[in-house]
Amino acid sequence: MNPHAKLLSSLSLLLGTTITISSNHWVMAWAGLEINTLAIIPLISKPHHPRAIEAAIKYFLVQAAASALVLFSSMSNAWATGQWDITQLTHPTSSLLLTTAIAMKLGLVPFHFWFPEVLQGSSLITALLLSTMMKFPPITLLFLTSHSLNPTLLTIMAIASTALGGWMGLNQTQVRKILAFSSISHLGWMAAIIIYNPKLTLLTFYLYSLMTATVFLTLNTTKALNLPMVMTAWTKTPTLSATLMLALLSLAGLPPLTGFLPKWLIIQELTKQEMTTTATIIALLSLLGLFFYLRLAYYSTITLPPNSTNHMKQWHTNMSTSTLTATLTSLSISLLPLSPMILTTI
Repeated sequence: MNPHAKLLSSLSLLLGTTITISSNHWVMAWAGLEINTLAIIPLISKPHHPRAIEAAIKYFLVQAAASALVLFSSMSNAWATGQWDITQLTHPTSSLLLTTAIAMKLGLVPFHFWFPEVLQGSSLITALLLSTMMKFPPITLLFLTSHSLNPTLLTIMAIASTALGGWMGLNQTQVRKILAFSSISHLGWMAAIIIYNPKLTLLTFYLYSLMTATVFLTLNTTKALNLPMVMTAWTKTPTLSATLMLALLSLAGLPPLTGFLPKWLIIQELTKQEMTTTATIIALLSLLGLFFYLRLAYYSTITLPPNSTNHMKQWHTNMSTSTLTATLTSLSISLLPLSPMILTTI
């Protein structure tokens, strides 16, 4: 890809995200979302492979439909209340339409069908952007309108997303699809808590982004796209494979690691809100996710394939990428002891 085109796309992504998260007016937020969509499409279709082109078209159609719904929701709210302010979304129908639109943008069940396919058609770095940065503006809009959203609808979506993210991930062999269903499952946890503690949703999203970035960058370094490739990656970078196992277990939410913190806080908050049943259901459903994270971790470090690859250990790696991956890995493994300090921010 032309460096100038890549720079323009990257700057447009930053601009679109900044406009959406800092705007008070619905039309400005919508414009930011549109800039974001148009900026990521060249990055998705960059490989010039039929699957990449298909992914770009699917992504464009879904995001265009969701953006139209956002605009329709804000216009119907303005028609009923005379308000264009994002925080003044008080009309029930507009609130329902907005929840649907944001669910489409995020890939929440039942609007999740596009997400695994688009991730599978993208490169690992583009998939990382789609899983983290592209989710930030829609989550910000949910954060700003959280006081007027429908709790029943969001709880149903949350349980369905956690269930489907777990079930569908069990049978996958492609790493990007596994991480796509992992993303859907994590979004279910965020949707469950957005009304009761919006700041906790943002904290969960930040920690999820941190752990997902670690996994994607590690996989990008080892060039592992499916389970057999993950299995043979240890011959190239043994240390990286070992830290990948810890990052995956953190993403699964096992106690000594960073990923346990958001799940613990969400279950605690749901229990305080007398939603013990919901908390129990999503906690049990997260065991499905734990299975495929354990399978990935097992493949990356414990299993030795029958025929090892002829790769020698890499004696030289890209220094800037290695430093970033090492920093992210350290954070995604060891932030749990800092939880008292993190709790002061929410």
